[in-house]
Formats: sequence, structure tokens, C-alpha cells
Amino acid sequence: MITVEEAEQIILAQLKDYGTGTVPFEQALGRVLAEDIKADRDLPPFNRVTMDGIAIAYKAIEQGISTFNIKATQAAGEEPIGIDNTNECIEIMTGAALSSTLDTIIRYEDLEIKDGTAKLLITDIKQGQNIHQKGKDKMQVDTVAAANQLITPAIISLAASVGKARLMVKKQPRVIIISSGDELVDVADTPSDYQIRRSNNYTIKAVLSQHGLDADMLHIPDDPEITKQQIQTCLQKYDVILLSGGISMGKFDYVPQALEDLQVKKLFHKVKQRPGKPFWFGRHNNGVLVFAFPGNPVATFMCLHRYFLLWLNETLGLPSKPPIYAQLAEDFTFTPQLKYFLQVKLTFTKQGVLLAQSIEGNGSGDFANLADTDAFMELPLERNEFKQGEVFPVIKF
Repeated sequence: MITVEEAEQIILAQLKDYGTGTVPFEQALGRVLAEDIKADRDLPPFNRVTMDGIAIAYKAIEQGISTFNIKATQAAGEEPIGIDNTNECIEIMTGAALSSTLDTIIRYEDLEIKDGTAKLLITDIKQGQNIHQKGKDKMQVDTVAAANQLITPAIISLAASVGKARLMVKKQPRVIIISSGDELVDVADTPSDYQIRRSNNYTIKAVLSQHGLDADMLHIPDDPEITKQQIQTCLQKYDVILLSGGISMGKFDYVPQALEDLQVKKLFHKVKQRPGKPFWFGRHNNGVLVFAFPGNPVATFMCLHRYFLLWLNETLGLPSKPPIYAQLAEDFTFTPQLKYFLQVKLTFTKQGVLLAQSIEGNGSGDFANLADTDAFMELPLERNEFKQGEVFPVIKF
């Protein structure tokens, strides 16, 4: 049995580049950008008005002019309208392009407009106020978004603003989620008194979808030959197999033997942790990775976040995130010599301290308890007692 840190090291030694591809920018949310996005023109591309009001030439203020004749009204998107005399102004709207004859915007709140004239109600006016200058944000060919970052709504906005209709992204590994066990029935079925509905596979799929990954799903019955056949097929079609259940020591846990028969090399089996102690990880000689999680829902959920998502982010080239730490809200005791992933609810104190309130469930099968928590606190295996106010890393989910 190995430690959590050893398991992490073994998993992260199996990184692989799956290449790149292009997708429509509006479908790229949650993917990893594989190219720099560059401005196709200055941003903003013109001197942009940021307040509704009037546009004037500042030299009029220097000349003591305080009442202006409104020459015309200009909306956003229209060709800029200039003035011929310093006592003229253009009534102008937010987002409009400013003429080169104008350099200062005075908002409606600071004006009295009547009978085609605009009278200043203030004297504190600065040249260039309320104007977003051309090229202030980025110049043409400047990088607006660098490669190797997660594509967020802000990146989608940038891509749209520079006319980048398709984005080059890192290809995701092809992933299949496999559940097993005759005690599990479909969501739409009515289980017997001794059965439960499948949920782990849907949980995994939902988490992966949050990371831009669309995984397939498969359920295998408790049959050694079918187990072997189905896994063999998956080893040819996918890059990663995520198994939930069937890897413990029970007489009907056929997955470990099937993996061995199919020459999937076991890199480790069992980790000094709770939940998720029976976690199995291996690699086929064709490069396919197998993450075989324990069937208990909380164990599957924790292992997915602690190991697979870490591997996914690293293999896609995302920069490592600094760990998040929280303060334990009350004393906690855990006797076995295992690293314990305590389910917690995170809150902030008035002083801005991240506080972790333990919410103990009824073991790794208590999936309902996950709805009341939002993180796992990682408690070291070298200790049994943990005191209020101590700080430990947390994995937010």
C-alpha cells in the first residue's frame, strides 16, 4: 500500500500530449487554448465615447466658452461627425466613434440642454475625459489571450471581439466511464429491495462536463467473461478508462483479474487514504490509462477530484494551481493511520479567514452528504488528532 503522495507521483508520470484541434469559438468554453489569440486591429479600434452627453474640443474650455450650439446627434456605429467652430458640439452616445475635431466628453448630468444649445453646469472639466482612447487596451497583433489557459467566458468574448471564429484547443483524451455490479440498475428502472440505481457514472460524467470533457458510459454485469470482453473493447477505443466499483476483494469483483489478463500493468493498488483505499491504477502497453475507483460514491468522487482531474489538467498543459488552505473549525479525531479526506463546508469569517466546518456522513457510501459539503480537507496520516484553528489543504468541488 502506497501513500497519497506516491500515488500522485505515479499518476503524473503518465502524462501524454493528445494533440490539438480547432472548434467553433462558441463551443470552446472549458477547453484549453492551444494558440495565442492576437488582436486583428487596435482595441478599441477608435476613440470610443464612454458616456452619453456632448463632445467638444477642449480648447473651447480654454477660451472660456460654456454654451455650445448642438450641430448634430451621433449614435454608436455611425460615421463620426466633426465640428467647424469651437462653440459647436455634437450630442453623442456611449460607444460612438469620436471625430478627430473633438477630444472631450461632457455627460448629460453636467449639462442643461435647451433649444438646440448645451450649457455647462460644471467648471471642473479635464481634457480627454470620458473617452476610451484608440489602442489603449491592445495594439494590432498584440496577444489578447495567451495559450495554455482555460477558455472562460472572458476568453470567448475576446475571441469574438477580434473575429476569431475558430479556436485551436488541446484535444481531450477519449474517456469511457464504466460501472459494474448486478446490484445496480438504470435510473429509470425500479430497483428491487436489494438493488440501487446507478449514480456514480452520472456523477463522474457531470464533473467531467464541467471541465469541457464529454465522456461515454458503459455498465458491465457481474460476469468475468463479459467484464473481460468489454474492457478489452474499451482498451482499443479510448485513451482513459474510469472504472467505478469491482476492484475490492469480493468474490464478484472481477475487474482486477480482467485487467491483469488483458495485460494492463498495475502501477499501484491500494492507497493509504480514506475514503478510496482500494484505488487501482494501471497502464496498458498501448498507452491507455485505467483509473479504477472504489464503488462507494464518496470514494469515487474524492479520487476523481484528487487524482484524475489533477492528471487531466497537467496533461492538457494547464499551469499548476497553488493549493488552497482552510482553518479547521473544530477539533477532529481520526484513528487509523491513513490520510483522511474530511468532508467540509467552507465559509469565510468576518476577518476573511477561510473556515472548514466538518460535516461527517455515514461513511464512503453516504453520497447524500456530498450535497451538504463543498470540499475535502486533506488531513495527514501521521496524526490522529487535529485541533481547531489548524490549517490544512482543501480540495474544492
